[in-house]
Amino acid sequence: MIRQTRCVVMRGGTSKAVFLKEADLPSDPATRDALILRIFGSPDKRQIDGLGGADPLTSKLAIIGPPRADVPEAAGTHLTYTFAQVEIDEPEIDYLSLCGNISAAVGAFAVREGMVEPRAPVTMVRAWNTNLRRVLRIEVPVLDGQPAEEGDFTIPGVPGTGARILVDFADTAGGGTGALLPTGRPVDRLEVEGLGTIEASLLDIGNPHVFIRARDVGLTGAETPAEIDGRAELLDRLERIRGAAAYRLGLATAPAAARSESPAVPILGMVAPPCAYRDFLRGTTVAADEMDVLARLMFMQRTHKTFAGTSTVCTGVASRVPGTLVHEAGRPAGFHAADCRIGHPAGVIVTEVSVTGGNGPEFRVHRATLGRTARRIMEGYVFTPERLVQHPEAAE
Repeated sequence: MIRQTRCVVMRGGTSKAVFLKEADLPSDPATRDALILRIFGSPDKRQIDGLGGADPLTSKLAIIGPPRADVPEAAGTHLTYTFAQVEIDEPEIDYLSLCGNISAAVGAFAVREGMVEPRAPVTMVRAWNTNLRRVLRIEVPVLDGQPAEEGDFTIPGVPGTGARILVDFADTAGGGTGALLPTGRPVDRLEVEGLGTIEASLLDIGNPHVFIRARDVGLTGAETPAEIDGRAELLDRLERIRGAAAYRLGLATAPAAARSESPAVPILGMVAPPCAYRDFLRGTTVAADEMDVLARLMFMQRTHKTFAGTSTVCTGVASRVPGTLVHEAGRPAGFHAADCRIGHPAGVIVTEVSVTGGNGPEFRVHRATLGRTARRIMEGYVFTPERLVQHPEAAE
């Protein structure tokens, strides 16, 4: 027996995801996850028998459902959105994090699927995100009643241009841990097994993050993804730091358990003052004066080839909070501007941020935006063996 499930594949920013309707999935969580793993072709490092792209940036899922009338905080929203990071070579699905890139595509999906009345030139889509239990506000350009895809907005790491979709993550501050500064401090000292003590800034907007100085792990911050991923000892050290942060944030029962219990968050960012470097995709020079801070990310135990959407807003917000390591590394002249420019392996990404307050819980995020483009790539049905849905243990 073969099961067919309607799906849409969309690119959102520098990521790509399979979109599924909540109503088309089994209600039993174990059966649902077994079906999702089979749709993606996991576990298999090539995901050769499914829709996954054998890379964390292309092994993502968006589950879209109707508005939640039973959740007071979701009042006035157009839809329910659950993000999932599907593991590639393990039979696991992480529902703890949120992808900013795919969130932009959610807005376009909602307009195309008739979940919100289209209004030109921009339609506001309000999505209740179940991962963080917060509302995302997504501004989708509309033309002739459909989400516009053509435009002149460029994103480093994505070929060509498109219409800019703006996602505001301001409401997600503290969504994962309860506070923008989960420990109440701009800098913490983490005890890392086998490495000793390292200073880190722990912030939570979009997703929980841990920021460290690139120089504290022997890096300049201008390295390419291959230069970082090619050093096994460094990757182990970075994961130990991330594990210590996950434990401090209450996301893992022990530092060593973070890899299995919370592989996606906190996202680890390494920051440094602006400096010139080579864009590893195009080979062009990114000048120091094009950015306010330089950063590299670890995502799912690999170096992010560009920069995650939620990391963009979190880095931008952190740059406006005095005392954080991002604020320390940033260009002082940029702290009073609306935009924060972040240098990453493939160029520069910009976020519009507005933060007020004096310290700790008094900080309030008024705006934290991400500009992305999105494109509907295909829609149709994905076919899976029915027996794997009936017997989830078969996916193990």
